[in-house]
Amino acid sequence: MPSANCQVPSANCQVPTAMPTIAFLRAPCFPGELSIYNRTAMNKVVAGADEAIQDVFDGATIMVGGFGLCGMPENLIRALARKGVKNLTTISNNAGVDGFGMGLLLANGQIRRHIGTYVGENKLLEAMVLQGTVQLDLVPQGTFSERIRAGGAGIPAFFTPTGVGTVVAEGKETREFDGRQYVMERALKADFAFVKAWKGDHWGNLVYRKTARNFNPMMATAANVTIAEVEYLVNVGELEPDLVHTPSVFVKRIFQGEVFEKRIEKRTVKKAS
Repeated sequence: MPSANCQVPSANCQVPTAMPTIAFLRAPCFPGELSIYNRTAMNKVVAGADEAIQDVFDGATIMVGGFGLCGMPENLIRALARKGVKNLTTISNNAGVDGFGMGLLLANGQIRRHIGTYVGENKLLEAMVLQGTVQLDLVPQGTFSERIRAGGAGIPAFFTPTGVGTVVAEGKETREFDGRQYVMERALKADFAFVKAWKGDHWGNLVYRKTARNFNPMMATAANVTIAEVEYLVNVGELEPDLVHTPSVFVKRIFQGEVFEKRIEKRTVKKAS
């Protein structure tokens, strides 16, 4: 067998014809060995957003990362608007703004139900909820985050004191622990998760940048198919392993985004003195 320290071909470094998967845990025996493997089973790169969402179907449940317009997978959202799938259930902190982000899906009539924590910047969503064309589930933000984390961790439900005695607890089981009332909340899972990262490699390892991380890492763990758009797509080995936020095991497809508008949701400026 090859030496674990073997870096270049030699008489003592022979690569078996039928190389077992475990062989890739050692250092490559010759230049290019790792890249050869990248181009097969582990390479998750697709050409773009339209290819990435080719199997999204009518009635799907989709988690969408982002907090306001920060860390939002805008290329995937635009592709979904082009695809035109209907009756979607979306799980996202908010629903974008009018004419941008998930606001595009609302304008197209593609969303049937939205689960989120804040919708104050979207007048269209407000009108659609009042008209009964979109079902809205408002969830306390901490509970929302934990429901997604629980879904990714395989935890079906948990108890929290948040919402006890309010409309949030209506129709839900409550239980007393150590003299305090708690309400049971169910985990959230989805068919697809659309996440946006700063950098990602061909295997799907992801690094987020500052507050653009927000709900993206949790959502990446809680869906059957996680699709990542990144600002920078790099080769395997270029990301520092200790700095990876989402390991590749959670990511099914990855691509480099074409356009990032990075809008400012609410611009504030200092008043002239």
